[in-house]
Amino acid sequence: MDRRTNPRLVSQATESILMSPRIRSAFVPHDLKAPIKGASTGPLAGLSVVIKDMYDIVGERSGGGNPDWLAAQQPATKNASVVQKLLDAGATITGKTICDEFFYSLAGVNAHYGTPVNPRAPGRLPGGSSSGSASAAASDACDFAIGSDTGGSVRVPASFCGLYGIRTTHGRVDLTGAMHMAGSFDVAGWFSNAPGVFRRVGEVLLGGTSTAAPVSKLIVLDDAFAEVDADIAALMNAALAAMSDELPKASHQRIAPDGLEMWREAFRIIQAREVWNAYGDFVSRTKPNFGPGVADRFAAAATITEEAAAKARVTQERARDRIRAIATPGTLLVMPTCPSVAPLVAAPLEVHESFRVRVMRMTCISGLSGLPQISIPIGTIGGCPAGLSFIGWAGGDEALLDLAVRLSKYCGIEA
Repeated sequence: MDRRTNPRLVSQATESILMSPRIRSAFVPHDLKAPIKGASTGPLAGLSVVIKDMYDIVGERSGGGNPDWLAAQQPATKNASVVQKLLDAGATITGKTICDEFFYSLAGVNAHYGTPVNPRAPGRLPGGSSSGSASAAASDACDFAIGSDTGGSVRVPASFCGLYGIRTTHGRVDLTGAMHMAGSFDVAGWFSNAPGVFRRVGEVLLGGTSTAAPVSKLIVLDDAFAEVDADIAALMNAALAAMSDELPKASHQRIAPDGLEMWREAFRIIQAREVWNAYGDFVSRTKPNFGPGVADRFAAAATITEEAAAKARVTQERARDRIRAIATPGTLLVMPTCPSVAPLVAAPLEVHESFRVRVMRMTCISGLSGLPQISIPIGTIGGCPAGLSFIGWAGGDEALLDLAVRLSKYCGIEA
């Protein structure tokens, strides 16, 4: 899957791929006019990457999925830290990808720019908010793709599109020069079809404190499994059985003693308060045109008081303490990434909203704790991809990336 594209020249074949209507659906109308070539040498030399439309690129404007925000911005004078590290490592940036408006959705639908195609499940949602990046990676339009994850914005599209995806430990990747959503939860993440490339990107982007430990314990999260459709649970249990020789003997535990719904609600309140703090003034002043769902969420966010957020943060602290006490170095938590396969794009809005509530009961575990999580493409149901997730310990990102490579033979893609 490592296509080793020439960083000094985008071939006619690559140009033809990028111009196909299916793949163009992943990219913003204000896309790059030409690829940005990285260094001639480095760990990512010869690899192509696309960037979610929230990271600063010199001379470009970051739109965050909303044309009114885009119009109010000036071109960046400095690359985001993530962008600069990729270029310095030799990657060539070939495009800017569509995302959900202000990252406030998990569906992957953008009312202004369209819904990026899910090439692995046509007619179904690609997942969001890093929808364009996932679509481009799944279409083989790039070697890897950069996204971000607040409430599941890498993990969900990774599962829907049959990709390797990671939500990194909170604070380990420098987000200088990136748009924020909710600072308590925002992290960088990325996708790839190839586990070796997936791991190599981590060598470039991961900073902060790495905590190395051999994987010695595996805990199946029974309450997360209880949230999912029966066919998802069956597929994941079969996958774990097949991989048993590669993993420690599993034990079972409920991660949330009082139920995942309480954690989801705390996450929702904190996220809403922080996204309003970030964009509320702009929304109040300019009254931007929002798509369905996003408009409702911003209206609800405007009503969240600091008192309500402070109360929710007490719940977060308790959840964080509990999760981290269980996910100690060497311990992996395992669960399905999503409760179902991707809903149909044409499904009613209430179906999309119902999925959002269900999946956030699962994604809030890593969000509240700040722990890293990978989704690996473990199989399909009715032709639709589904991902299996492993949550690691704080600073255990590298162990998760190594695990993805080790388990790749069970995903049909060798390193």
